[in-house]
Amino acid sequence: MSLEGVVGTGLSKRPSQQCPDARRAEAQEGTVEQDTGPWIARKKVTALAICLVALPVLMTTVSRRDAPWTAASFWQLASTSTRGTITQSTHFRSLLGGLLVPGFDERSCLSRYHSAFYRKTMARTPSAHLIKRLREHEALQRRCGPGTEAYRSAAARLRSDHRNNNGTDGDGDSPGACKYLVLVPYRGLGNNILAVASAFLYALLTDRALLLDRETSLGDVLCEPFLGASWLLPQSFPIKNLQNLTGEVPESYRHLVQSGGDGAAAAAASRRRYVFVDLDHSCTYHDKLFFCDDERRFLRRGAPWLLMRTDGYFVPALFLNPAYEGELHRLFPRKDAVFYLLAHYLFHPTNKVWGLITRFHDAYLKNSDDRLGIQVRVFDGDTPFQHILDQILACTSQENLLPEVVTQEPAPAAAGGARRSKAVLMTGLSSWYYESIRWKYWQSATATGEAVSVYQPSHEEHQLSGYTTHDMKALAEMYLLGMTDRIVTSGWSTFGYVGHGLGGLTPWIMFRPENHTTPSPPCRRAKSMEPCMHGPPFYDCRTKHGADTGKLVPHVQHCEDMSWGLKLVHPE
Repeated sequence: MSLEGVVGTGLSKRPSQQCPDARRAEAQEGTVEQDTGPWIARKKVTALAICLVALPVLMTTVSRRDAPWTAASFWQLASTSTRGTITQSTHFRSLLGGLLVPGFDERSCLSRYHSAFYRKTMARTPSAHLIKRLREHEALQRRCGPGTEAYRSAAARLRSDHRNNNGTDGDGDSPGACKYLVLVPYRGLGNNILAVASAFLYALLTDRALLLDRETSLGDVLCEPFLGASWLLPQSFPIKNLQNLTGEVPESYRHLVQSGGDGAAAAAASRRRYVFVDLDHSCTYHDKLFFCDDERRFLRRGAPWLLMRTDGYFVPALFLNPAYEGELHRLFPRKDAVFYLLAHYLFHPTNKVWGLITRFHDAYLKNSDDRLGIQVRVFDGDTPFQHILDQILACTSQENLLPEVVTQEPAPAAAGGARRSKAVLMTGLSSWYYESIRWKYWQSATATGEAVSVYQPSHEEHQLSGYTTHDMKALAEMYLLGMTDRIVTSGWSTFGYVGHGLGGLTPWIMFRPENHTTPSPPCRRAKSMEPCMHGPPFYDCRTKHGADTGKLVPHVQHCEDMSWGLKLVHPE
């Protein structure tokens, strides 16, 4: 399309700026003719100025009319625009309403500022208090993180096991001293991501710098989230073999609480180089008392280093602790926004992973009228099962997520007629479920006339946790699931939790089958988009007695897919 022709036509055939009635009224008063020359001259200058200002935007629109709007589309305009109304709003959107900060090298991590333009709108917006606390935590990471004098001093004390005369750690509790949370995540990538989000929130609440064990693939698939600071634990960290730590070590939180009252526990903590807390989903009663600890009991004294091993999402348990209640309410006025906001702050895929995401999105999902995600996780082995396929089809049919098919071919549609399109994104280790559903919509027409396309990015057949290439594909598929409009996930699956959590989507959750039989009903709409905590405490921090923790506060309830699990909901 010729730009010159468009601009020329607009200037030579300018419509009248006044309605006929107004022109007639002014003519009666004798005012139109005497002012016509200057009026036309002023309007021509104004029209020309408007066209010159709009030309860069028009050229960008024409040259990239089939590409998604990205932050890069506007970056160049930002330096040339004098008023910058569009640029400023786009820049604000790329920063997710203040959740992110400018200043990172955009080319080093394209997803950080570009991902916002692959979603329609933000499902939840950050509170002003959350933004404030994030900026404070970033400053803490810069002051205390690897490469700083504070970190070198703290690591040296940990290495030498230095103690002063009164038997406590040198300056671990002095004002302004740096405290650390070293996270040891394990199991699959979904578990790792949920563990990092949980540990970061705990670090935010307790003013600890967060450091990640390097034994996972997280450093290879995710960009650094903190400007001017690293969150990766240096190789020279004095404590080795972190993945092999268990609650049986003398430094464990379990042994501290078993040693007696608060005073005895505090004394025991002061004699240890660090405190290790084991928050495996199957950890013991004494380990789970950590969720009632407000840090003033003994973790703050003598524990500048807290090492944590966990494989899941323990945020709901933090909402049961009275010590954090007020701060959490200020951080998250909407209780179902925690993982969504933390994930978009922390988890930015590296450029290699982002390339996998955007190429697949642009090729298969972008131009569809409707996008449905189906995440399949089978816990009974890698062999495909007919009852799982029946469950998927029953759920999508019952909830009107996929159209029915007809046995007879319908009359041919008129040539060039518009047909509504639906793209189905399936993820899973096996390709059999995808091939079966694709064949269904290839061999038969839909009753609604929709064109249904079914895609699956990869099928690894077996889970290979910790392998970088495998985890790159897994992260790409989690993000792609988050780019759909509606989503069906498998119960108990951390992969599914991350996928719908990233997209801010409230999923339909398929119940885990028993005895190789399709459940009835096959699925249910979740109460919120928050992940489920699989190993919750059964202890009331206020009364110090056992309790049903899914009934203590209205915003912490039991999960749909795991009756004893806990999840955050926002009571309407």
